[in-house]
Amino acid sequence: MFRRKEEVVFLILFMVLGFSIIIALSSGVAGISFLDLLKGELSSIEETILIDIRLPRVILAGLVGLALASSGVAFQGLFNNVMADPYIIGISAGASLGAVIAINFGLDYYFLGIGSVPLLAFLGAILATLGVYTLAWKNGRVSIPDLLLSGVAISFFLSALVSLLMIVDTNSLQKVFYWLMGSLTRGSWTEVRMIWLPILIAFFILYLYADKLNIILLGEENALYLGVNVERVKVIILILGSLLTGTAVAVSGVVGFIGLMVPHIMRLIVGANHKILLPAAALGGASFLILTDTLARTILAPTEIPVGIITALCGGPFFLYLLRKRN
Repeated sequence: MFRRKEEVVFLILFMVLGFSIIIALSSGVAGISFLDLLKGELSSIEETILIDIRLPRVILAGLVGLALASSGVAFQGLFNNVMADPYIIGISAGASLGAVIAINFGLDYYFLGIGSVPLLAFLGAILATLGVYTLAWKNGRVSIPDLLLSGVAISFFLSALVSLLMIVDTNSLQKVFYWLMGSLTRGSWTEVRMIWLPILIAFFILYLYADKLNIILLGEENALYLGVNVERVKVIILILGSLLTGTAVAVSGVVGFIGLMVPHIMRLIVGANHKILLPAAALGGASFLILTDTLARTILAPTEIPVGIITALCGGPFFLYLLRKRN
């Protein structure tokens, strides 16, 4: 299945992921010795910090990074554009509106153990996607240009509503800003239990469609000639990418550039075959967010920086590099 070079790349990616996890677990205000962590020689307090605080946050960061990078690969393949990212069709704007409604109105309800903020953020992301899909559906097919234009229009509209709510209720501005900048501060086993299954299922199904996505990149007419139901595949990839992004945003807020930067870097290393690119990007995205989240909570400790700021500082220059190279 994999060639020698690809096997080496995946071995390195797994090693980087393992290294990232160990660094994240041993770093923090309450320092845990790297050697003690490997030996398992921890005090009761250190075990509590490790198991109840750091481990769920590390797993959450890995899952969110995997989801955003995988959906980035999906949308870049769907739109045939390496500049596309997971938020391109208004998913972040819909999630932001849902979260701001929950925060501003002080909704503190739980459904199956899921809090109001992540629940409404996820619903907002899915409803925004449905709205964009409905606007782009014409004559029995999804128009990709209309999908992009509808996404831009809905993003602007929903972002305006978010701004309006922030002006109307200034008491919750700090919480709203913190969520909009992206943060894993509230990461716990509850959030992990909430997202691990939908993310892994969506990723697995997306991987099963990797070959069909490769064929679609040859052109829709060629794909039809080769027996691919193009419209069905486009809808499925759109749903899976939106589910991955919406689930991630529900627990982390808007963490930008991972879905743009990681797939492009992996594409330069392993090539454009989605059967290889998708798992490579998933591993790279998980490692990247674990490391950046560790940096976010330790660089100015005990003050914590929203991880979205760190990813933006990394992704902004990279986006300019992509734009310059594309021109």
